[in-house]
Amino acid sequence: MLKPTDPKSSPHERPSPIETAGSATTTGWKGVELVLRPVLALLGAGLIIAGIPIAIATPLIPIGLPVIILGVVLLARNSLAGRRWMQRTLKRHPRLKRFAPDWLVRLILGRDKHA
Repeated sequence: MLKPTDPKSSPHERPSPIETAGSATTTGWKGVELVLRPVLALLGAGLIIAGIPIAIATPLIPIGLPVIILGVVLLARNSLAGRRWMQRTLKRHPRLKRFAPDWLVRLILGRDKHA
């Protein structure tokens, strides 16, 4: 069990390993997240670029559209610049937002369509 901290103790004392065990697991993933987020954003941008020729090459079987949607989701969720780009695109072309279902806009931008 964790011991309550004594208000009389010095703030410069090091906490015991038991007290910091929970925080070590959350801070250990910070480095992985710093590397993984840009990689996922680049993967999303690559999927958007690759999805366009795939969509043109397969007009009868819509394979390119899910690839592009996956790329947009990865880019918007892992990059601030990608999210801003997507918001500007939807603001400039409101017809795109009309075609996107609510769940997709929520997945891409993290908010409702009308907010």
